[in-house]
Amino acid sequence: MNKNIINFIATIIIAYVLSLFMNWYSVMVASSLTALLIPLKRFAVFFVPFLAIFVFWLIYSFILGSNNDFILGKRIAELLDLQGNIYLLLTITGLVGGISSGIAAIFGKQLSTLNTKT
Repeated sequence: MNKNIINFIATIIIAYVLSLFMNWYSVMVASSLTALLIPLKRFAVFFVPFLAIFVFWLIYSFILGSNNDFILGKRIAELLDLQGNIYLLLTITGLVGGISSGIAAIFGKQLSTLNTKT
């Protein structure tokens, strides 16, 4: 399998398992851990974990919100001046998770290069 696909799947699995026990920042731990263990090159270091966590948070927040007909999500969308658009709120949620995970993956890659130079 391609390293990008392996990293994508591993990031989602580790993020899901860690999210059962940790707070929202568990996606950052998962991304940096997979960047340490499964090295990627160039822009893939940021974009593969970004896409993995974006998809994970988008689906996970949709499942959690659909259980109660997005009652809380609609109120938060009103507070953020999104005119109650729940899908825009879900997209913003995915973007926040994706950006934080991409930056954490860059940090993990830097740790792996630091480890190989010593």
